Amino acid sequence: MKHMKHFCAALLATTIVSFAAPAAFAANIAVVGGKTDDEFWNRIKKGVDDARLVVEKNGGSVSYLQLQTYDNLGPDAAQLVRTAISQGVTGIVVPNWVPEAEDEAIKAAVAANIKVILMNAGSIDKARELGAINYVGSDEFTAGKAAGEYFASKGAKNVICVNTVPGAANQEARCKGVIDGITGKGGAGKQLPLPATSFGDQTAIAEATKATLLQDDTVDGILNVSATDADAAASGIAQAGKAGKVFHGTFDLNASGLARIKDGTQTFAIDQQPYLQSLLGVTLLASHIDYGTNLPTAPVLTGPGIVDASNIDVTLAGVEKGAR
Repeated sequence: MKHMKHFCAALLATTIVSFAAPAAFAANIAVVGGKTDDEFWNRIKKGVDDARLVVEKNGGSVSYLQLQTYDNLGPDAAQLVRTAISQGVTGIVVPNWVPEAEDEAIKAAVAANIKVILMNAGSIDKARELGAINYVGSDEFTAGKAAGEYFASKGAKNVICVNTVPGAANQEARCKGVIDGITGKGGAGKQLPLPATSFGDQTAIAEATKATLLQDDTVDGILNVSATDADAAASGIAQAGKAGKVFHGTFDLNASGLARIKDGTQTFAIDQQPYLQSLLGVTLLASHIDYGTNLPTAPVLTGPGIVDASNIDVTLAGVEKGAR
């Protein structure tokens, strides 16, 4: 609670200063993000767009550089960082999805005196290693472990974490957390890696889910790494004749997944609040660039939170507004 009070006070002070001195605010920030058809990243984009209003009000600018595919995730993200460097930005907000591919580009940005915040994928330890000023997002291993333990609390014994972006550090950490969480409670768990081209491919994910459930009758828990993946998995669960017999969870939220939680056909979702990740990442970076502000809170964690039948109604309103 004490840290939260310090965080809120610092954020309030930042907001007051930025509006009080509009002429001084001139941050030029690039945000690296996921695909345009990835629903999760639409929440990120809303946060970017809302943060842009503050930055532009004070004379700065925000550009949003998005990946076209996830087939070459790390190298493509690194190239977007290099593009931002070439554009002469003063700040970059970037997920550290694949450290071995992205680290050198991020270090190059820091070496060029560009301020960096890691967002969504990474950690405060990685931020400090690279010279970034903070990490804003969820601790993915902790979130995964919470999911695994939640499965166990409901009676699940054998959980599969379906990973459609294998190799991405955040997704690997999620699945590892799930496995550690369920095994720590006496159950079993493993990762089912699918080709990156399966991400967003409803048919491929549904078929893989169906096949897994039909091949192993002991599987009683399915965990997806994205809300759109969960839409497909729900279809696969039904096709396998396992609706109501398999606990189903996912990372992240969308309207259809929350509707399933509401009607009882999906068990839960892990919320990392992507809107806050980009909103805070951009505004905190802009304030740091222009006013030298820093937060005593590092990392700035936006999750995890579990959405289930107990809090579904209060969550739905935020989804309808495009921020949850």
